[in-house]
Amino acid sequence: MLITTTPNVEGKKIVKYIGLVSGETIIGANFFRDIFAGIRDFVGGRSNSYEKVLREAKDTAVFEMQQYAASIGANAIVGVDLDYETVGNGGSMLMVTASGTAVVIE
Repeated sequence: MLITTTPNVEGKKIVKYIGLVSGETIIGANFFRDIFAGIRDFVGGRSNSYEKVLREAKDTAVFEMQQYAASIGANAIVGVDLDYETVGNGGSMLMVTASGTAVVIE
């Protein structure tokens, strides 16, 4: 399945707009990751553990969106948008939402 952030697919014709599709995921960060990320914040550098969690959350949300689109007959998703939010006590959970328009392209 083709997934793109653009509203159309160059060289392809959209023959049917099916509708809005989305996928969501919420992932919690654990205590040890928080401690090591705090140390990284203090001394500088990237937090690989948080980057990995962020990537996992994005991949899961996009996969769920793709699965839903396929189940309703789409072969592509256009106009994809990713949103990131923290939720829970003190922002201890990361929520990622992927949304777009399910379409059929030729």
